[in-house]
Amino acid sequence: MCLIAGGIGRHLKPKLITMMRSGKHRGGDSFGVWTNEGVLKSEDFSKIGEIPDGSIGLLQCRLAMTGSKSFTQPFFNNFVLAHNGEIYNHRQIREFLERRGVEFESDVDTEVILRFLEFQIEKGSSIAESVKRLMRVLNGDYAIAFSDKENIYLFRDPIGIRPLYYSQNGFFASEKKVLWSIGERAIPVNPGELVKISRKGIERVQLFTLSELKGAPFSYERAKLSIRKSLEYAVRIRSAKKVGVLFSGGLDSSLIALLASKYSDVILYTAGAEGSQDLEWARKVSEKLGLKLREYVFSMDDVKNSLEKVMFAIEEPNPMNLAIGIPIYFATRLAREDNTKVLLTGQGADELFGGYAKYLRDPSLMEKDILEMGERNLARDDKIAMLNGVEGRFPFLDLNVVKGGLRTPLEYKIQNGVRKAILREVALEVGLPRDVAYREKKACQYGSNAQKILERIAKKEGMTLTQFAEKVFYEVFEHT
Repeated sequence: MCLIAGGIGRHLKPKLITMMRSGKHRGGDSFGVWTNEGVLKSEDFSKIGEIPDGSIGLLQCRLAMTGSKSFTQPFFNNFVLAHNGEIYNHRQIREFLERRGVEFESDVDTEVILRFLEFQIEKGSSIAESVKRLMRVLNGDYAIAFSDKENIYLFRDPIGIRPLYYSQNGFFASEKKVLWSIGERAIPVNPGELVKISRKGIERVQLFTLSELKGAPFSYERAKLSIRKSLEYAVRIRSAKKVGVLFSGGLDSSLIALLASKYSDVILYTAGAEGSQDLEWARKVSEKLGLKLREYVFSMDDVKNSLEKVMFAIEEPNPMNLAIGIPIYFATRLAREDNTKVLLTGQGADELFGGYAKYLRDPSLMEKDILEMGERNLARDDKIAMLNGVEGRFPFLDLNVVKGGLRTPLEYKIQNGVRKAILREVALEVGLPRDVAYREKKACQYGSNAQKILERIAKKEGMTLTQFAEKVFYEVFEHT
């Protein structure tokens, strides 16, 4: 996990330095800068002022999660590449390429991306064709900047798990505030899209859509088997020896925790106000599952003191995301204190399997919400976790799980008014207690009581929550 940033323009050095300083919270292990005039990589951030100038540049501030810490990006030879995220099948792709004579310098997953693109381009494929093939091969969460030393190409995974933004003036970064720091307006790179930055301007083309994952509808038993097997695999490849789970005691996080406990030493992390439903259920379910629970019980003062940090992360005056962000902030802070760098979450299950009440009225909203998750939910979660040096991973958003969800007929997802019906039955088969599998859970902002506390704070200031969120936003980003 890291910051990636860069752009095209005259005398880039001052802007590259500003972007690194405004985004360093995303990766403090090392930094690397490539420009057309030179390269500097170091673990000493006091050397940022020594980076080369140039008219095209890519940079990274790295939080090492996979491979050697000694290999800092950008990777470069004929091409240059910087990557934020994790590739879970990089070893299999490496073996595929090595059998075809491709040589590697490191054990880092980023190099696999670069070598695959080089391999395809050397065979005669265009950059767009090569990226399109790559998207179909990678199993991971990624945001990537790739350059032929004349142009910069940006792309994200088809779900949009890792954030990436660009500006019309030819700059890009992992977070909006990094572009804001140099006076640029941030535009999201859409999931599955390729954005080309050149001296002529911006070009965009969609290379991958979720419709490509659809197929013939599954039978009930086939759907259950697909969900169970793909989710088990998705959890396994995202787990480390020690892994945390962002936990509420609901169906989604409990199922992820139970599956992860087969492969890892699992610690559950939760946050809520005393007396909140999520806190009480997290305590109850952690005992049933026999898993260690770390909890943060926040007060009104805690929430007040966290507001600027959470707003700094979410980068928008959205009262719902502010309320959701508060328990995520405290839970990921606990994980950081334990040196737990990877947190699994149940994000995505509601959209895939019909968890929200609105889907009873309009089931077509499910697919729309999946398409919009990147900016609506995932960017928020990623940026808050990165503020605490923690990486969130989302097993329900593995493309194989998504494919199974899209091929599961609606009548298996919502049965007699029961939402996520098929997922609840899968959870029972895996071994989740019935009262947990069939618990009706409130949304995070309500279940943790964060929304209620925020409303009280806003009311004391004579404001609605929407007005209060705007006030906090402009206090944090007063020069934006």
